[in-house]
Amino acid sequence: MILTFTKRASAERGLSEISWLKSYHSFSFGDYHDFKHMGFGALRVINDDVIAPGAGFGMHGHRDMEIVTIVLSGALAHKDNIGNGTSILPYDVQRMSAGTGIEHSEFNASQTDATRLLQIWVLPEVRGIKPSYEQKKIDVNDVQNKLCLIAARKDGAITIHQDLDLYRTQIDSGKNVPFNIRANRRVWIQVASGEAIVHGHALSEGDALAVVSDADEKAEAVVINLQSKTACDLLIFDQPV
Repeated sequence: MILTFTKRASAERGLSEISWLKSYHSFSFGDYHDFKHMGFGALRVINDDVIAPGAGFGMHGHRDMEIVTIVLSGALAHKDNIGNGTSILPYDVQRMSAGTGIEHSEFNASQTDATRLLQIWVLPEVRGIKPSYEQKKIDVNDVQNKLCLIAARKDGAITIHQDLDLYRTQIDSGKNVPFNIRANRRVWIQVASGEAIVHGHALSEGDALAVVSDADEKAEAVVINLQSKTACDLLIFDQPV
């Protein structure tokens, strides 16, 4: 099986910065537009946001998008027009299916500390579904030095309406976690924090590595070692080519 690797360096991402928000964009978003980085398969947005204390996004709308939020530090207060009001904390995974239309607000729940989060947008398989909301707490032990499926179309994880599996792993310094890539797949590995080495590629916080396998269906899966240089936190998006 032939694998193609492409690194997306943190410093090359788009940046939006205002008084209360610093946001890095892995793909084109808002005023940041780059024809070379419009998305990766169904993965359309990875925004790395830092929100100032007490600040946030007022009520605004979305349609036909699967929106996954992962808080890395702090807490995010969420409210929407379908009856949900909650705080999203580290090790929570929140999914909002915008479908025919949903409105929500997102504010830093703290008046003293910044909140950092990753907001992920995935294009749905079908447009016009009924808006819905889901939130789940992940056991820390389930991500420590192992792959944990946190969002997928299948049972056992937060449900997203797309053929995409999202894994998270937190790897202690000097350890590695194997990931099997099958034929005809595209995989995006995002470093949320720390430093990692993936198949010889050194990655730091904010970096990503795109891995695409060829269509040789007879080939066995190839093991890619996710190796920590320092303790690191990784997200792995696995989807068909």
